[in-house]
Amino acid sequence: MTEATGLAMIAAHAHPDDEASKGGATMAKYAAQGVRVVVATFTGGERGDILNPALIGRTDIAQNIAAVRREEAAAAARALGVEQHFLGFVDSGFPEGENPPPPPAGSFATIEPEVAAVPLVAMIREIKPQVVTTYDQTGGYPHPDHIHTHTCTMAALRLAADAAFRPDLGPAFQVPKVYYNQGLSTQRLEAIHAAMLARGLESPFAEWLEERKAQARRSVRITARIEAADYFAARDAALLAYATQVDPDGWFFAVPRDIEREVWPWEEFELAFSALPRPEAEETDLFGGFR
Repeated sequence: MTEATGLAMIAAHAHPDDEASKGGATMAKYAAQGVRVVVATFTGGERGDILNPALIGRTDIAQNIAAVRREEAAAAARALGVEQHFLGFVDSGFPEGENPPPPPAGSFATIEPEVAAVPLVAMIREIKPQVVTTYDQTGGYPHPDHIHTHTCTMAALRLAADAAFRPDLGPAFQVPKVYYNQGLSTQRLEAIHAAMLARGLESPFAEWLEERKAQARRSVRITARIEAADYFAARDAALLAYATQVDPDGWFFAVPRDIEREVWPWEEFELAFSALPRPEAEETDLFGGFR
């Protein structure tokens, strides 16, 4: 059994499965080192579509999707060696169409940030993590729950440090370091894309890269690269645990793992806040300053 380090991190996510695809290998690495790693998922993913072609049309799954996704999350947590906690809000769904409708009444994206932040405030004050990870202000992609996860997590960080806010939730605590997940940087996609073409393989990223060239995207500053290739297998097992959401024949698994390990053995993060002096060099450990 791995000896506990006294270190802890909370990864705040919108839906079950997000944690596996956004920093999953890094979390597995830290958990294996004895860090307490807690996934805080704002919603249950109740309005998510079944994305695995092999399971589309399964009414037994569709009619019990909330329970199925909780079971998937538990299996993914075991694969990563982390704790999984649901914060209790309802998935807002992804609005589609030329004039997309607003999120459904009562869904996560409609809840005021200072209300939705409360369960995370309680968790932060109880666990006292050195590190919290979440999405940047774009949400990683424009799902209302992802954008709201950013807003609510940043509110929770502020409120957790405010002794005047809900003292019944425990003593105030300032999280020392906050990072944004930046796992699909253009640099990463370009490197893997080029390596696959060089080996005569079809790249799953060609269309993505063309779209990125055509779009005005926020400039992402990668400040930390965590070498986690030894934990790609744990990440993949967690992804596959989400059978309703992940197609084992889809784009993510189209990249041979030997290429990924050789070309891009890292997961990437952007330091959003630090109560410690900001490092001048790119970090290789989210817990730099605490070891």
